Amino acid sequence: MRTADVDGDGDVDLIVANGRHWPQQNFVFLNQGRSRFNVMRPLGVDRSTSYACEPADFDGDGDLDIAVGNDNAPCRIMINDGTGVFTAGSQFGKPSSVRSLAVADIDDDGDVDILVTCRGRPNRIHLNDGTANFPVTRTFGSSDDSTIDIAIADVNEDGHLDLLLANRDQQPNTILIADESGGFREPKIFGPTNLSSRAIATADFNADGHIDWVVGNVDAANLIFFGDGQGGVLAQTSFGRDDAKTYCVAVADFDHNGLPDIAVGNVGQPNAVYFNDDSAAKFKETLFGAADTATYGLCAGDFDGDGFADVAVANSDGLNRVFLNQIKKNQ
Repeated sequence: MRTADVDGDGDVDLIVANGRHWPQQNFVFLNQGRSRFNVMRPLGVDRSTSYACEPADFDGDGDLDIAVGNDNAPCRIMINDGTGVFTAGSQFGKPSSVRSLAVADIDDDGDVDILVTCRGRPNRIHLNDGTANFPVTRTFGSSDDSTIDIAIADVNEDGHLDLLLANRDQQPNTILIADESGGFREPKIFGPTNLSSRAIATADFNADGHIDWVVGNVDAANLIFFGDGQGGVLAQTSFGRDDAKTYCVAVADFDHNGLPDIAVGNVGQPNAVYFNDDSAAKFKETLFGAADTATYGLCAGDFDGDGFADVAVANSDGLNRVFLNQIKKNQ
């Protein structure tokens, strides 16, 4: 699940990728204001085994297109006509065990490229030619990584984008530092080596000017790693339950105190927001949603237009939901 203003009307809409291992229809939900998603459009005509969707302006025409990542089925760009109506564009890459997508200008040529994580197979970078076609593919990480999610940030502050990989199947999580030739150096392991991690996101949690990152884990506590600005880790801290079952994370300043907070989506446990009260010295937990839901996707956005970030969750075998932030009323 992702949020973006796909129809250009000034409020944020929702994009939902469905299926995973079973072909289902993907949808775009158009926000009519005040978090009223009264218009639903199918995203494409094919039902696919979709794991991920990422909005970006891939063709450079000023509106947001959508990349759709499918498990062992063709991945495709959906081209926006500017009003939130999408038609099928080019395919990118060959079918693989796709688990997530990320977008960034990796080759620094002014257009948006796509990074694809694949479980047990090589992860890939598809380089955009500026017209939403991706003729060049590179790999990153090792050929048998079980990478489930990726964050992109300049963790060593050299002006190049580095990669942070969250790996499952008790594989170590790693940092890939970009080199000056457009490739990446040897992976650097961070954190415990036997985790089953499912999600990762970046922010400056302790307000020291360096990039930090949060990792969501299954059957272990979630972790925050404080970056040293040189591509390494100064310290780490845990939060939430020791037996967390976190499948997705999002970062936003939900309470407007100037510090990034963390929202986590869990399976078989309530979802939660962790409010960053003192530059990551402590986090206050607020639970939301039912304890028996299976939240596989989560994103933050101001859906009701009140200036405070809300949370949308995508649930397996259940209704997707939007949770509106009431922090303003509680202050």
